[in-house]
Amino acid sequence: MTVTTETDVLIVGGGPAGALLGTLLARRGIAVLVVERQTTFDREFRGETLAAPSVDSLRGLGFGPALDAHGFLETEAVTMRMEGRDVLHVDYRRFPIGTLPIDIPQPSLIGIFHDAATALPSFSYGAGTAFTDLVVEDGVVRGAVLKEADGTRTTVRARLVVGADGRFSKVRRAAGLEADVQPMARDFLSFKLPRPAGWKHEAELIADGEKHIMVLPTFPDLLRIGHNLPKKGLSQLKRAGFESFRDGIAALDERIAPLVHEHLTSWDDTSFLEIFTAELDRWSRDGLVLIGDASHTCTPILGQGVNVALQDAIVLTPVIARALADGQGPVTERQLAGFVQQRRTHKRFVTKFQRMQEDALSKNSPLQKLARRARYRLLDKLPVKYKMFDRVINAPHEIDPVDRELGRKAPAVVAG
Repeated sequence: MTVTTETDVLIVGGGPAGALLGTLLARRGIAVLVVERQTTFDREFRGETLAAPSVDSLRGLGFGPALDAHGFLETEAVTMRMEGRDVLHVDYRRFPIGTLPIDIPQPSLIGIFHDAATALPSFSYGAGTAFTDLVVEDGVVRGAVLKEADGTRTTVRARLVVGADGRFSKVRRAAGLEADVQPMARDFLSFKLPRPAGWKHEAELIADGEKHIMVLPTFPDLLRIGHNLPKKGLSQLKRAGFESFRDGIAALDERIAPLVHEHLTSWDDTSFLEIFTAELDRWSRDGLVLIGDASHTCTPILGQGVNVALQDAIVLTPVIARALADGQGPVTERQLAGFVQQRRTHKRFVTKFQRMQEDALSKNSPLQKLARRARYRLLDKLPVKYKMFDRVINAPHEIDPVDRELGRKAPAVVAG
């Protein structure tokens, strides 16, 4: 399709944050164009766990019927096992929020948002459309140059450009917004296996020294396994051979060993993710704002990335609506300042907790492992563990009353 050449809001990136923001803005009658360089909703490694507050928010925004029609898996607890010993168990059913996290494929979630948006007259979508550069006049962002699927270059003018194009954001780079990128000690390799009948609906972290895996039941009938490896250690892992890698995974959890040997057959069955955090002094400038991983890259620990990104979209929607209503010009950095401050505070808290967890999981000497198990066992016996985890993973999400009412009135749409 040929993208429109003028709109109120241009969103670059059609992942969960961009797709949700586009839908919420279009519900308000705001002209919005979402462009995505990929032609489908498929993604490689992406978080698929929605925390309980995200589930509540999406239901409050009217997406509950589509979620229910699609189906999902509720995660009831998280367990940590270290050197063969259970050290921590958190039952999500004990949190006061009263909602469980769910696992749903990210392409399906994006599809739910997209299908709700396509029925709205002010919404446009450009699949296979890549961001090329920003249009800047007198220091103000006025739009972007896009390359469509057929190679056509189109200039789109907008009152606000939203960079929702991920951890390696081209919009961020074009805007000159510098990120402080801090690599974590390890990277991440993931794969999926068939889920045996009767497997508990619990997330599990299994560690032996500095080696560990995450075992996550995933919808509809799979296990998602995440394996941490030393930073830039993938080439060394491959030099040791696939059999060595597979045997190492099997040794960490004897329950999945037969599944690993039967179904994990080559490196092609795995997906690699480089782990780092990114912090920005500025998330915006006149005519532009960044959201999601483009402005605050998280690590996979506790699956917070997608949830923080969704909350960005929910909080930003009324801010954009008010700014557009205030005049005819571009949305200014001043008008976006409150949003940036609020979301930065929450993201920094999440990152601090993730770095503490990462540090604990990197311990390998006998004394360090003993001390680590003792700390987690002590935490497990204290009621404070529920307060601590509740604060991190169940931080309340705000929904503007206008968006809640529009969600209540929105027709039920089931993703195709």
